[in-house]
Amino acid sequence: MTDHTPEPQTHADENFLIAERRAKLTALRGQGIAFPNDFRRADYAGDLQAAYADAEQWTAEALEAKGHRVAVAGRILLKRVMGKASFVQIQDESGRIQLFLQANVLGETYDAFKSWDVGDIVAAEGVLTRTKTGELSIKAESLRLLTKSLRPLPDKFHGLADVEQRYRQRYVDLIVTPEAREVFVKRSKIIRAMRAWLDTRRFLEVETPMMHYIPGGAAAKPFETHHNALGLDLYLRVAPELYLKRLVVGGLERVYEINRNFRNEGVSTRHNPEFTMLELYEAYATYTEIMDLTEGVIRDVAQGVLGTTRLHWEGNDIDVGPAFRRWSMTDAVLEHNPEIQREDLRDLDKMRAHCARLKCAVKPGYGWGKLLLEIFEKTVEHTLIQPTFITDHPVEVSPLARASDRDPQLTDRFELFINGKEIANGFSELNDPEDQAARFQAQVEAKEGGDDEAMHFDADYIRALEVGLPPTGGLGIGIDRLVMLMTGSASIRDVLLFPYMRPEAGA
Repeated sequence: MTDHTPEPQTHADENFLIAERRAKLTALRGQGIAFPNDFRRADYAGDLQAAYADAEQWTAEALEAKGHRVAVAGRILLKRVMGKASFVQIQDESGRIQLFLQANVLGETYDAFKSWDVGDIVAAEGVLTRTKTGELSIKAESLRLLTKSLRPLPDKFHGLADVEQRYRQRYVDLIVTPEAREVFVKRSKIIRAMRAWLDTRRFLEVETPMMHYIPGGAAAKPFETHHNALGLDLYLRVAPELYLKRLVVGGLERVYEINRNFRNEGVSTRHNPEFTMLELYEAYATYTEIMDLTEGVIRDVAQGVLGTTRLHWEGNDIDVGPAFRRWSMTDAVLEHNPEIQREDLRDLDKMRAHCARLKCAVKPGYGWGKLLLEIFEKTVEHTLIQPTFITDHPVEVSPLARASDRDPQLTDRFELFINGKEIANGFSELNDPEDQAARFQAQVEAKEGGDDEAMHFDADYIRALEVGLPPTGGLGIGIDRLVMLMTGSASIRDVLLFPYMRPEAGA
């Protein structure tokens, strides 16, 4: 069976087709109920294809002898009318299956069917058979039109303009692009596998507020909103971190949340203003154990969902099976920048000069720690193809992480990079309330100096730390980027069902 003929591309032709279909719907209304709701599906196309995949065993004779009667429903994707017999391919969520329609069996319904369109949703009942070409089919004994489609489906999406159409009209994309459907099925399985992995390790899934009085938990610019009844300005959360750590204070020692976060920042192939993260906290764990946990969950989920740890992303072969490299930010910067000496790293003037030479965008208030991060992002980050933990971030850029016992100007923190992209961030949590208060105050001063991503001072969180937070390790994994990795998707928009887009003109 061949694909249906591509629909005309011009608006005028499309409007003509829509008008034609509306006229058909008007006729249906005149005949009674145009959108019936009394059909009950008993079978799925994909299940039937799997059960009877062996064509040598399940010949037409064997199928008809078995007499397996089925009831299916789906959208017409392909249609071929041949006089007294026709073939139709329908699609449900599980896959596709062919209907074999005969005029002498269906009678008046067969005549009505000839005017039905690709995109219409139909129901069929009958027995399984196999055609001469070997295709599993349903020999329909009854056929019903359940939903009249008023808009023609495109033949396919291609080219830049149509990529945007795929994102804007995801409901159409899911119908006509099997690869897109598979990405979102895998996304669901990945998240489900992560939950199961954590649940078996005594982690408790919780929910925390999405509207915050004080935005905290990440260095990011928040979205602002207003609660009319309370007369309060509020912020959509940039991270659930401070609430989750309050729960650890309260004795819930292993907690996680698969959460939606909102950051009022740029849009790119890696960034969407609304995104999903897994964030977890484990009492009596250090950032070393959290790195072990991060490796374990990514490796096991890949193996469990995909059946392999070997992945291919943006032209690179990546293996999450072997132990991930662990590399300090200082050593990584020095290796990639031989003109920088170790003694330069904490000399503010020399670091400013290095940033100027490398054309890093910096602000006057940046200290050596922020400048080190800028050089890392400029010269190292994009080279980290295989899974690599970058450790020991400066205190200046890690306001919630515990200072290192080896060097109090660094923190027990890591970021995981794969294919040059940050996938996860974690650290030993700062549980000293006085140190945390001082760092919050430094963030307030940075904000007053023009850093709109610096954090606010959260007095209630300090009060919680004063009650006592046990030694704790924390982790955030970007679910969207992890799905990009595991599905080989080049853009974050390919793994979000409804990515943010500028409104269409006139919409």
